[in-house]
Amino acid sequence: MSFREFLGNESVVRRLRETVAAERVPQAMIVAGARGSGKYTLALMFARLVNCLEPTETDGLPDYCGRCRNCERIGEAQNLEARVAEAVEAREDLRETDKRETRILVQTHPDVMVIPPDPPQLLIKVGQVRQVIHNAYYRPPSEGRRSVYVFTTSALMKEAANSLLKVLEEPPAHCTLMLLSENPAELLPTIRSRAVLHRLHAVPRETLEHLLAQRRPELRPAQRTLVARLAEGAVGRALGFDLEAWLTSRNDALGILRSALREPDDSALFRMTESYRAGAEGQVKMQGLMRALHSLVEDLMLAHAGATELMRNCDLMSELGALAQTINLEWLERAAREMHGVDAGMRRNLLRSLSLDAMAAGLVKS
Repeated sequence: MSFREFLGNESVVRRLRETVAAERVPQAMIVAGARGSGKYTLALMFARLVNCLEPTETDGLPDYCGRCRNCERIGEAQNLEARVAEAVEAREDLRETDKRETRILVQTHPDVMVIPPDPPQLLIKVGQVRQVIHNAYYRPPSEGRRSVYVFTTSALMKEAANSLLKVLEEPPAHCTLMLLSENPAELLPTIRSRAVLHRLHAVPRETLEHLLAQRRPELRPAQRTLVARLAEGAVGRALGFDLEAWLTSRNDALGILRSALREPDDSALFRMTESYRAGAEGQVKMQGLMRALHSLVEDLMLAHAGATELMRNCDLMSELGALAQTINLEWLERAAREMHGVDAGMRRNLLRSLSLDAMAAGLVKS
């Protein structure tokens, strides 16, 4: 493996490698990009580069070998979902008193720590940040040249964000903090001002379709086109896109829109929203529904504006076009407010089924 395998965003990759070549590695970085754009993959590549025992060179810049002990151990954190599941399962086996004090962290190499959002709230918590602070100041690199701490989301609890500032104000010279974010504006301005920002941009849709034809031959041409549009230029999202799960979530989202914009069917709506229960599994299901609903409402807005060529749900152009004829800008503004209310409620752990019912009622045309 090498940086040559990272698809797209060549300028960002080059800048990261140039900092290593010039021995001017920043102590804090924000890697921003859409979900699935390769932020986490790039962060692990960087961690391997600065800690590789047998560094090589490609295209005139330093590269990691991918074969040494450090590269292999850091690479074991690539399947983040599986690693987080293992950590959550291990925490569940602890006593109640210990469980409350244990935070989810992933560390397959002593000098590289990954900090994922802690379930069930799926936020970075202050206990996780305190562990990073302790390691950064009191545990210098033991097997590599640099300690790397990767925060996989910018969704930090307020106290956690304030604690993170402490290490960003006076970071140890031997460590780098990497904050991965879909929306850097979520971070405190004081955090953003202390970190170098790298933005990952979208890969062209045609490139994604060509890549899907090579890597996912099970998809039919129409499905490849749909996935490439829904991935929004994110390579990782396209390659790992669960089309069946998306279609299930989108069907529920369509049910909400049909009930609001056509003949209301409260009984069917309540049966659907009742299935969105509490717990981590319910939260993942809710996130899928809201992503699908945001996508459909954005397509309604595009159809209303006559920009159908930009619609992502290309297999629903006819139905969405018909629904777009029944709405106006006032409804679109109201829909945006209602969805924002549900998104905010999810962070406060509100009852999901009631939140969806209230949103559906708010979307009904007056």
